Amino acid sequence: MSWFVIDNVDTLDSPALVIYKERVAENIRLLISMVKSVDQLRPHVKTNKIAEVCKMMMDQGIYKFKCATIAEAEMLAMLHAPDVLLAYQPIGPKAKRLLRLVETYPDTHFSCITDDITSANNLSELFANNNRVIDVYIDLNTGMNRTGIRPLHALQLIEIFQSFSGIKVVGLHAYDGHIRDADYAIRKEHCDEAFQLVSTLADAIKRLIKQQPKIVIGGTPTFPIHAHREGVECSPGTFIFWDWGYQNIMPDEPFIFAALVVTRIISIPDADTVCTDLGHKSVAAENPFPRVHFLNLPGAEPIGQSEEHLMLRVPDTSLFAVGDVLYGVPFHICPTVALYDTAKIVEDKNIVDSWRVIARDRAITI
Repeated sequence: MSWFVIDNVDTLDSPALVIYKERVAENIRLLISMVKSVDQLRPHVKTNKIAEVCKMMMDQGIYKFKCATIAEAEMLAMLHAPDVLLAYQPIGPKAKRLLRLVETYPDTHFSCITDDITSANNLSELFANNNRVIDVYIDLNTGMNRTGIRPLHALQLIEIFQSFSGIKVVGLHAYDGHIRDADYAIRKEHCDEAFQLVSTLADAIKRLIKQQPKIVIGGTPTFPIHAHREGVECSPGTFIFWDWGYQNIMPDEPFIFAALVVTRIISIPDADTVCTDLGHKSVAAENPFPRVHFLNLPGAEPIGQSEEHLMLRVPDTSLFAVGDVLYGVPFHICPTVALYDTAKIVEDKNIVDSWRVIARDRAITI
């Protein structure tokens, strides 16, 4: 029987997010096997947003994490995670929430990123006025053009930050998510080229502050490349559940599908169309079709989707019945997880538990 089929699926209402715990454990094992030491790992938790999943990583010795929201940071602090990097520039109320996190969870060491003089100055004044100093990483733009300062201009920024009493520059952060070449050799060439800018800057910073800056770099696409470098921390996120998009772009990576969406056929309107209950609200819809790949119906062609419905063209609907269960791998698992308040946990082919997607909310207590 196929690995994904759930024996007690009749107890599961659909649509649903299901997580296969044994396969999550295998992805964590694979991640650790690709580095010399867990000291090189700082996984991004934006994909899973689930405390129990983060606890599984901590149980295997991973102690540094990266996150994108205050809620994700608080989820990690509630687990007493030792080291949490907020990879998002905190401005306005978010900076004040970060201060409250630091004050509320003293067992966790927090840091954040910055790429702007004004926001860094405001952050520094906020922390200095409360007799605190927060570690910051300079966010670098190595070609993705989403956030960050160009490496060539970063040293001047760091020189200015030396006079800010409420922040301490401890390192560099760069996300190279634009590097997604399917050919590993080409991906490595582009990755190495972008990293050279970071490495050169790190040498200049060392001469300035007399200390080797930390480097947090990359995501899942470039993780196998950065994993071989000395002196960097790697921050993949999607590896934990894997998805159809990355499986097709990067078949060289060893990770396995560990989270699926379960849906049912709810209507058969004509001879070649079935309708499922997997609408926009149940699977990430930011990409064009196909947004999901059905493991037990791989030839299905998506032809329409609304809030609660996904219509599929199939060769012969006489082979199907209303109520049939389909198991789908989302094209993009990260936003799909965020659509669910709970995930059903599968062990030994049965649903055995339910975990809250606690950090899907914008705030937990802070």
